[in-house]
Amino acid sequence: MPADLYRSPISPQLWDAIRDEFGLPALDQVRERLEAGSTDPERALRQLARVFIDEGTFCPGFQFQPDMSLNPVLTGLFHRAMLLRIPHNYFALWMMTPCHALDGARPVDRRQEQHHAALTAALESTLARAVA
Repeated sequence: MPADLYRSPISPQLWDAIRDEFGLPALDQVRERLEAGSTDPERALRQLARVFIDEGTFCPGFQFQPDMSLNPVLTGLFHRAMLLRIPHNYFALWMMTPCHALDGARPVDRRQEQHHAALTAALESTLARAVA
């Protein structure tokens, strides 16, 4: 994967792929859902990965569990990405892109707890270096 992938504008096809596979609701829609079903919606909103597209701000659906709670593996990974100063949009791109450090798997396909350490290591060894 070319390192400049994370220095270039992101293709609209990525947003379409996320929308088709996981959903890509607008931030306002997510806020409404969280306020209706969460005891601490502000905390949940602070943990959300957001992507910024010309039409507005959206929340990739891959970070939600079926009950609309946030996936703790993803919130931990996203928190680490923020500490590494990785932009939200490039984090979303990385999640959807096959990763050599994960034996060619997409990070999004390894969102289970047993993969948390491997995802964090892959984030630090691939994406953090690419955006540095």
